[in-house]
Amino acid sequence: MSAALKGWILPLIRHTLINSTRNNTSSKKQMEMENHMGSQRRRQENEEALISERTGSLGCIGWLIVILSGLFVFLLFPVTIWFCFKTVQEYERAVIFRLGRITDRKPKGPGIFFILPCTDSLVKVDLRTVSFDIPPQEILTKDSVTVSVDGVVYFRVSDPIASVANVTNADFSTRLLAQTTLRNVLGTKNLAEVLSDREGIAHSMQSNLDEATDNWGIKVERVEIKDVKLPFQLQRAMAAEAEAAREARAKVIAAEGEMNASRALKEASLVIAESPSALQLRYLQTLNTIAAEKNSTIIFPLPMDVISHFMRK
Repeated sequence: MSAALKGWILPLIRHTLINSTRNNTSSKKQMEMENHMGSQRRRQENEEALISERTGSLGCIGWLIVILSGLFVFLLFPVTIWFCFKTVQEYERAVIFRLGRITDRKPKGPGIFFILPCTDSLVKVDLRTVSFDIPPQEILTKDSVTVSVDGVVYFRVSDPIASVANVTNADFSTRLLAQTTLRNVLGTKNLAEVLSDREGIAHSMQSNLDEATDNWGIKVERVEIKDVKLPFQLQRAMAAEAEAAREARAKVIAAEGEMNASRALKEASLVIAESPSALQLRYLQTLNTIAAEKNSTIIFPLPMDVISHFMRK
C-alpha cells in the first residue's frame, strides 16, 4: 500500500515542480516582453502625440483653399502638371507641408509623387551619413592641466520629420552640441585617462550625443578623438622625465654589468691561482692579439715575484 502511495505521490510532486518552474520562466519572459512592449508603446504614443499636433485638421477654410487649388490645377492641367509632380533621389526624403501642416506621418520618396502647387511646400532631407570635424577645444582636465583636443563625428538623419519639425537646423545644432559634449566629457578625466583611454571617451561622447539628438531625428554613428595637444612646457617636462627615467635604467643596467664582470674576474682569478701556468698562457695569448693588430709597441709584463726580489735588495 505504501509503495503504491509513493508511486502515486512522487510523480505528482515532480509534475508540480516542473509546472512551477515553467510558470516562473514564462512569467519572467512575459514581464520582459511587457516591459519592452511598454517602452515601445510609450515611445509610439509620444511620437503619435507629437505628430498629431503637427497633422491637425485644416478647418473649413483650409479645405476650401485645397479644393480651389485642385480646381485651379484641373483647369490649367497642361501647364500645372510640371508643378504638381516632384521627384527625390534614393538617398533623400521629402517632408510635405500643406497650409503649414505636415500632411503624412511618413516622408515621401524616393521617386515621384504628387503635390498641390498652391497649398503644398516640401523640404528635402538628405539621409546620407555626414561627417564634420570638431574644432580644437581648450579643455581643463580633472587634474588642472590645459590640453587642446579635436575630433570627428559621423551622423545621419534617422527621422526626417523630426529633423525638420523639432529643430531649426539639425546639422548646425549637432555640431554645437558635439563641441560642448567634448568639453563636458573630458572635463571629468585626468590627463593620463585622456592620453590612454581615447576609445572609452569616444564611446561616452557617442552615447551622450545620440541620446541628446534623438528628439531631433539624428543618429550619431561614430565619434573619434583625432589629436591631443599638450602645452610646450608640459611637453618639455614630460620629455625630461622620460629622459631621466631612461638614464636611470641605463645606470642600473651598467651597474649590473659591472657586477657580473667583477664576479667573472673573481672566478677567473681563482682558476689562474690554482694553475700558475695558466697565467703564462694568458700572457702569450695577449701578445698574439697585440701582434695581430700590427702595433709597433709591445708591452712585456713582469711577474710580481721578480720585482719583489729586486726590492728586497
